[in-house]
Amino acid sequence: MSTQLAAPIDVERIRADFPILQRRINGNRLVYLDSAATSQKPQPVLDSVDQYYHTSNANVHRGVHTLAGEATDAYEAARDRVAAFIDAPRDGVVFVRNTTEALNLVASSFARELLEPGDRVVLTVMEHHSNIVPWQLAAERKGLQLAYIDVSDDGRLDLRDLDELLSPPTKLVSLSHQSNVLGTITDIRAISDAAHAAGVLICVDAAQSVPHMPVSVRDLDVDFLAFSGHKMCGPMGIGVLWARPALLERMPPFLGGGSMINRVRLERTTYNVVPHKFEAGTPDVAGAVGLAAACDYLDAVGRDAVHAHEQSLTQHLLDVLDEVGGVRVFGPHDVNEQGGVVSFNIADVHAHDVGTILDRAGVAIRAGHHCAQPLMQRFDVPATARASVYLYTTHDDIDALAAGLADVRRVFRLA
Repeated sequence: MSTQLAAPIDVERIRADFPILQRRINGNRLVYLDSAATSQKPQPVLDSVDQYYHTSNANVHRGVHTLAGEATDAYEAARDRVAAFIDAPRDGVVFVRNTTEALNLVASSFARELLEPGDRVVLTVMEHHSNIVPWQLAAERKGLQLAYIDVSDDGRLDLRDLDELLSPPTKLVSLSHQSNVLGTITDIRAISDAAHAAGVLICVDAAQSVPHMPVSVRDLDVDFLAFSGHKMCGPMGIGVLWARPALLERMPPFLGGGSMINRVRLERTTYNVVPHKFEAGTPDVAGAVGLAAACDYLDAVGRDAVHAHEQSLTQHLLDVLDEVGGVRVFGPHDVNEQGGVVSFNIADVHAHDVGTILDRAGVAIRAGHHCAQPLMQRFDVPATARASVYLYTTHDDIDALAAGLADVRRVFRLA
């Protein structure tokens, strides 16, 4: 992906919208470099959730009183807003709790029920556990085969065998748009074109891409796309599965209960229209309202501008890690192919020790296997430290990380 031409964002104005960034940690200002795990929330999103609970809280799709009508209207307006945000037909938008639940829905309802024993699902070695474990469960239950696209030493997918992997009996390929560990941005459209030419469907984990850059379902031409609200300035507990409505029509319900039904008899039940047949029980209406507000917020800033800002920060971060010395960086090292996520290790210092020392200075990073243990095994490391940026991150934050890493070197007496 090439650098987008966009006007620079006013980071200080944006930071003023995020109350938590005023916190001090151990006497230091908070330097939040863990947005790949979860983003912070701007005041307009917090206000939207608060206003819903203060003025319109009610259950949806099941009442005729005023509050029920307001809540239903707000919930369905959120569906419209999310569909517009990802440039997709609204009938394919299913609200779930998070990306994990969305991928489990596909693995359970589509793969387990509509695929046949012996059919193959292709994944990649760089996937989050949420895009591996559900397929393993489906494979065990249904007798499916799993195959994996490997990762090169520089953190890119090795696509040399893609045509062979897409040949029969492959029916579905499921992969991430941007790696949560390496930051690698994969050319989804190229893989989608190859998959569809072979009669194979494509499912995309877009948890790390939708929050950070323009993502169009129509342009990517995918069959399933999953992402989480909490990584894009929205509340926790709300996520989205977008699927082609024609596929949702063929798929059996994921959960049973209220709302997802048309008519229930003791003998049998008929189901609601899509997407409602996949939304059993009382939904997270406040979460959907907050997610819609997050869409508004990000579009007001401009996702091209957010992406360009992150590219600048990522280049600064890569330069800093190079200057620190003794640092192994995992991933492409090219901001045109990498999102705002950089994983690294310092000499033989465990990532948890790096994270602990940085926290003393108020610098928050991620340390561990990042729910990507097969990728850790691929690079023969138990864990990595990970710094990730977002629209509220400043170059001063990157410099604070550099100062903290200098402290790590002093503590461990690294030459």
